[in-house]
Amino acid sequence: MWVTSSLATALTPTSVALGNFDGVHRGHQQVIQSMCLASSRPSTSSHSTAGDSNCKRVDRIESSLGSQPESSRLTSEHCSYPTVVTFNPHPQEFFSGQPRTLLTPAGEREELLASLGIAQLVLLPFDRDLAFLSPTDFVEKILVQQLQAQCISVGSDFCFGYQRSGTTADLKAIAATYGIAVTVVPPYTCAGERISSSAIRQALQRGEMQRANQLLGRSYSLIGKVIQGQQLGRKLGFPTANLQVPGEKFLPNQGVYGVRVQSSTLAQEQIGVMNLGYRPTVNGLSQTIEVHLLDWSGDLYGQTLTVILEQFLRPEQKFETLADLKAQISVDCATARSYLAPVS
Repeated sequence: MWVTSSLATALTPTSVALGNFDGVHRGHQQVIQSMCLASSRPSTSSHSTAGDSNCKRVDRIESSLGSQPESSRLTSEHCSYPTVVTFNPHPQEFFSGQPRTLLTPAGEREELLASLGIAQLVLLPFDRDLAFLSPTDFVEKILVQQLQAQCISVGSDFCFGYQRSGTTADLKAIAATYGIAVTVVPPYTCAGERISSSAIRQALQRGEMQRANQLLGRSYSLIGKVIQGQQLGRKLGFPTANLQVPGEKFLPNQGVYGVRVQSSTLAQEQIGVMNLGYRPTVNGLSQTIEVHLLDWSGDLYGQTLTVILEQFLRPEQKFETLADLKAQISVDCATARSYLAPVS
């Protein structure tokens, strides 16, 4: 997937899914799917070169790609590049001046979008100039002139332009003057609940993993590198991998989780127990993420792990003695195994 923060290097023409897409949850996937379907149809937009459909322009476009990745190039099935257009930083972070944690930090989001067939991710630098663009200027200068959008897909709550004054109705009306079709995808629900990044965050904050994972359409995961810890788990007989995740990663409720663990260094997926918190029994001063693999032992230092959160087992608590902590860890491991181990 081609990733760019510069409109000058964007691959064109495009079919655009427009939004923030933090989480790439089931609702986001509906917006993306709508765009991908439209991207395979020949364009009828009025700003296309007369008598020359997008599909016929593939050869000319490909000759200018140079070192851009083979996976991002147009194919005969697509008449324009399936493109996700989002903002960096998140508009809320820009206006508040406060860092915003993300369900899917940059690398994780890119991997998820690529798996959905996206050819290009355009990260629009959200600055004062962009914030002050009128809805009309946003469509004309960015979507039409720079990205040569052939079709656009957005969620029903999408707003754009100065002070979020542009609605989906405005987007359809402005785009229509250029012959660009806009698909507004209605809210996607699960068990009567609207799927949103906010709802997923709330579920994670409460340790409601089944609900969060159902809304996401996959299990929430933490991806990071194993770093040196205090090795307390090893002394207790439960060696742990101390995971360092990106600072902007949204962390769920503190406590103990049943998890699945994947890594290129592991021959197969492993089940385990993860503790997220401050380790009050040993007077920990900083939050840590520690993972114990139930059926594997070895050196994981420096390795990248994907820890898939399946079940919230209990809140973090302080024990009177290390022996009490060790006994509880044994119970946690047995609980996780009963929940995660495959039925024979």
